[in-house]
Formats: sequence, structure tokens, C-alpha cells
Amino acid sequence: MTPEEPTRQKMRIAVVGATSRTGLHLLAEAARRGHEVAAATRRPGALPADTPARTVTGDGRDPRVVTEVIAGADAVIAIVNGGDRADPHRAEHVLRTVTAAMAAEGVRRLVVTSAYPIVGERPRLAIWLLNRLLATSYADVRAMEALVRATDLDWTIARLNRLTDKPPTGRVTCSGDLLDSPRPMSRADSAAALLDLAESRERGRTAVNLCGA
Repeated sequence: MTPEEPTRQKMRIAVVGATSRTGLHLLAEAARRGHEVAAATRRPGALPADTPARTVTGDGRDPRVVTEVIAGADAVIAIVNGGDRADPHRAEHVLRTVTAAMAAEGVRRLVVTSAYPIVGERPRLAIWLLNRLLATSYADVRAMEALVRATDLDWTIARLNRLTDKPPTGRVTCSGDLLDSPRPMSRADSAAALLDLAESRERGRTAVNLCGA
């Protein structure tokens, strides 16, 4: 820990979607912060050989898998892309399983990723095109958000914008309002922001919009 970093309380964090590109950054950052991590993934071979996470292999729609990974967790972070034509309800179905398992296990804190263009207004042409091109994915994400909002969990919906593989900057804009100038953000920065949200209770039961600073 550098002198500029705050002292953090060690947490037990469960990650669903751990081998997504953002998920891999999140596992590394969580380990750097000293958290104990359990990871659910369908692709355990995609995890680094030296990953410190406890791994549960299987689909996020499988109640057994989800219950095992969240058992004893202080917070759950779900990183699930919206569906496609072959699997149009992926995010909604995964979060239905996750929220049910959390309620049954008494785990309260949930941070889940969503997509900023489903609410964004600027730039108008880009938002319009994305909603046309990704109509199936965004319909799934909207349904997932509605499902999460209907729970009594301590949830935060984190709407991410234009993820890149660039190096982290350590600067992220996080707002409950629409973004005036939604900039791209690196997956590393988004992973750190998701952990910041999981560590804090200040954004409970709200949706926030994130982009590069």
C-alpha cells in the first residue's frame, strides 16, 4: 500500500463472470487490495496460473454454482454481457439466479455491470446506432436492471461506457446523472471502479454511470 492509498478493510468478494476481460483485471486488483476472492467461470483455463481466487467452474445460471461461489461473501460483483441472438436473455437469467442465491444465503451487497448507452443521450447519433445494432443485448440489459431493482438487496448498477484495453489512468467519472461527455474507459479502470463500489455503501440501491475522466 502506498502512502496515498486508503486503509481498506479486507473483504470476501464473489465474482460472477470472472474470466471476462474486465473480470480478469478485477481479480488482479482485488488481490492487490488484499481481498479474499471466489470466482465463478465457465472457462477456468482462462484464469492465470497464479490466480489467488477460489474457483467454481460452471454457468452463472446454475444455482449450485452460484450458491457455492457466493457462500460467505461480503459482496458479489457480477460482470455479465447482455445476450445475443443465440442466447438473448443471458444477463437477465444469470442475475435472476444470482439474486435468488444471495437472498437465500443472506448476502446483501451486489454490484452489477450494465451498459451506459441504454440511458445515454449524447452523442445522439452514436447512441442511436448502438441501440439499433445491439438491440438484443440492450433489451436483455434493461430487463436485468429491472430485475435487480425489484430485489431488496443492497445493489448498485454500474453502467460502463466504451471499454478499451488501454493502460489504467486511475481516473474515472462516476455519476448518478447522465454524462455530458461520455469518454472511453479502460477495463482496468472499470475493474477498480467496481471494487470501489463494492467496498463502499454510499451508492446502495442506485444506478451510476461511469466513463473515463
